Amino acid sequence: MKKKTFASDNYAPVHPAIMDALARANEGHASSYGSDEYTTRAINKFKEFFGEDVDVYFVYNGTGANVLGLQILTRSYHSILCADLAHINVDESTAPEKFLGCKLIPVPAPDGKMIAQAIEERIQRLGDQHHPQAKVISLSQTTEYGTVYRIDELHEIGKLAKKYGLSFHMDGSRISNAAVALKADFTSFTKDVGVDVLSFGGTKNGMMFGEAVIVFNKELSRDFQYIRKQGMQLHSKMRFISAQFEAILSNDLWKQNASHSNRMAKLLESELRTVNSVKITKPVEANGVFAIFPEHMLAPLQEESFFYVWNDQTREVRLMCAFDTTEEEILRFGKRLRELAATA
Repeated sequence: MKKKTFASDNYAPVHPAIMDALARANEGHASSYGSDEYTTRAINKFKEFFGEDVDVYFVYNGTGANVLGLQILTRSYHSILCADLAHINVDESTAPEKFLGCKLIPVPAPDGKMIAQAIEERIQRLGDQHHPQAKVISLSQTTEYGTVYRIDELHEIGKLAKKYGLSFHMDGSRISNAAVALKADFTSFTKDVGVDVLSFGGTKNGMMFGEAVIVFNKELSRDFQYIRKQGMQLHSKMRFISAQFEAILSNDLWKQNASHSNRMAKLLESELRTVNSVKITKPVEANGVFAIFPEHMLAPLQEESFFYVWNDQTREVRLMCAFDTTEEEILRFGKRLRELAATA
């Protein structure tokens, strides 16, 4: 498939600078399993952003990052509170349940964001041996609806976690898009709001593969190296994950890619708003646009640039922009949209 789409930022190619970094890492031999200079440099890059007092572990993918990150926070009799549309609840099959043994407690989140009050209502029967014990609040930043938690909202959730002695986990598969949207540094909406474990995504922002697990409470990560191996997420040729992270965290490449994809989403939103029969369903805050098209437009628009129907009942669709989305592609899509509207 060479035609560009709005299906997912996962559909995008590898950024040329990342491909160059992979090619450089491919020269000669290097120690395996993370005992190499690329991994050392990449970890040091993360510490430039998050401070020296963090532990950083690289894994293959987002599901692995989330499941293993949650594993160091839980035991099998615990429950994890998450948004009803959270990736761990909807799009990671039963990986969390299988590997953690925990119960996921979905919290209503109409625009993708949980609020502290709704979370607190789900914290029930603490100390009751007949009931799963709430242990972790897990949220996605950005959310599955492309919305972004404000820093004050995250502080409220962090305070709630502290009040009940819960851990705080963040799924940051699109964390760079969130940082750009907030105009904030990574620490201000992770470590500073009480997050204990962070999944830091790279694949959706121009990398080929690889995610990072950032642990802010180093006592929690004491056994992570064994958990990662047991969880089949220890990459033998680790340099090929590490070299990508070193590249994307250098020279603001993470910010350039995320800024571009966020900006393209706003342009796409403006094009959709030129047609009155199109309804934008969620605030456009990062690199995703959610909308409802008249039914007759769906198939022709998907032929123009494929996208997924997010909700079959309402015909709500998701259109994602990536680092390589162009203004020309969006304007062409908008033109086709207006043509279809004119023939309705």
